[in-house]
Amino acid sequence: MTFTISDTSYSTDTPEAKQAMYADLRSQLQGLVHGESDWIANTANFSSLVFNTMPGLNWAGFYFLKTEDELVLGPFQGKPACIRIKRGRGVCGSTVEKGAPIVVADVHAFPGHIACDVNSRSELVVPVFGKDGAIIGVFDLDSPLPNRFDETDSEGIQSLVRILEQTLA
Repeated sequence: MTFTISDTSYSTDTPEAKQAMYADLRSQLQGLVHGESDWIANTANFSSLVFNTMPGLNWAGFYFLKTEDELVLGPFQGKPACIRIKRGRGVCGSTVEKGAPIVVADVHAFPGHIACDVNSRSELVVPVFGKDGAIIGVFDLDSPLPNRFDETDSEGIQSLVRILEQTLA
């Protein structure tokens, strides 16, 4: 099977432009994961696809629950990151507690924010669910731009994560 990543430049200026970008990302992701059940391979390609396609990012990757109360770094793109995050700490740990996406316009205003990269200004974290409906981790996006993420981004990334979750064996 041959697969080509789009070289399209995307705008994030309007909800419509973002929706078009996410539609293209969904199509590309479905091609990437089609017939592949290896979770590490799929999450690595997922991180790369998002990081190399979406404008205005400086980090995109996964943290997985390895114990009831600790997230551990998974496949990602960007600078080296914090390896372990306690449940309830920072945006990632808070997303696990909440069980829903969190959009942070200004990470410096988020109580308990964990600064892995001092250049990050905004963040979006989406939970990843296992086959049984329990949270197994999070997908984390960071940007050096304040207010980079909004509800359109949250919905778009959630739609991508749902495609990924279907590859769980």
